[in-house]
Amino acid sequence: MSGWDALLLTRRKGASNRHIQWLLGADGEVWVWVMGEGPGDKPYEEISEELIAERARLQAQREAEELWRQKEAEITKKFRDALANEKARILAEKWKVEMEDRKAAKILEERIHEEFKRKEEEERKRGEEQIRLQEEQRAKELYWSLKQAQLHSQCNEREEQEWEEQLRRIKAADEERSQRAQCARDEYRRHSLSAIQKGTVAGLSSMFQELGQNHEQEARLCHHLPGPGPPLPRALPVGRTWERPLRPVSREVIVRWFKEEQLPRQAGFERNTKCIAPWFHGIISRENAEDLLENMTEGAFLVRVSEKIWGYTLSYRLQKGFKHFLVDASGDFYSFLGVDPNRHATLTDLIDFHKEEIITVSGGELLQEPCGQRDSPPDYHLLFE
Repeated sequence: MSGWDALLLTRRKGASNRHIQWLLGADGEVWVWVMGEGPGDKPYEEISEELIAERARLQAQREAEELWRQKEAEITKKFRDALANEKARILAEKWKVEMEDRKAAKILEERIHEEFKRKEEEERKRGEEQIRLQEEQRAKELYWSLKQAQLHSQCNEREEQEWEEQLRRIKAADEERSQRAQCARDEYRRHSLSAIQKGTVAGLSSMFQELGQNHEQEARLCHHLPGPGPPLPRALPVGRTWERPLRPVSREVIVRWFKEEQLPRQAGFERNTKCIAPWFHGIISRENAEDLLENMTEGAFLVRVSEKIWGYTLSYRLQKGFKHFLVDASGDFYSFLGVDPNRHATLTDLIDFHKEEIITVSGGELLQEPCGQRDSPPDYHLLFE
């Protein structure tokens, strides 16, 4: 009779009538099995090691797959946006340079497209290798973390506190590596865009800036200001040099910045005229700008002097709602912050360019109808006094 055949467990109603009969072996003694001592049994420590290693490997694999999905999406978006920006730059050159050869531009565009595809493939290979190394490193870290958790579960409160501190340091190191990787990607993107922007566009920017500085600096206002109007400010005498603060600190400082740096560059004026552009506004708030645009159709816009940066804010009317884009004017060019790498010699150049070309690929914003003044005197009168 086998050991299992000898098992008999009977239950009867009532706690006092319950009985247990032990399983007996072939020798008539109680049958006992000790894990790890039977034929073919693995030691407990080996089974525990295998379970921990498998848990660490699976978790690291899942994290690596998620990292690669994010990396792949980031690489695809990066090169799609870069290619769109490069196409926009080529269109800008066609628009500015009347004698440009279309056939040469097409060849250039195809060559750039091939170059971006090559760089994208290289970036993907580097990304795959980076994810693979991170997966291996993470598997080791998780293995030791789980191993330490198993060991420290038997320790006292002091040892548990030490383990929590070690886990905190591991998480902090993970966060630091993630931040370093993000900084490296941002630096690579910045250098890539910077290299693309050098060359023809930079040359055009300098050329148009020189042309803009040759305009008459004593033009009179022709919108909402009666009479001949005051002349534009001349250069300051020696001993009164304008020193711009790091950021706008008050409206008085912003007004002086505009008079000292922007008026000589014909900021706010229509191209080749002495009249203020209908889209130009003074130092007004976001709420005031949205109120002016409220009853206008999609594509309406205005440009107002910013109180946050040395530059302007372009407020744009959507079908439902509004968008506000910062325009950097702290250097010798005008460009959108964060959405468009193109640089323009004058503020009017930027506006005219985006009447033909969209501001962002995702939004498709085109400047269509300028939003003018509603009150008298106009909200920019302090800038021209």
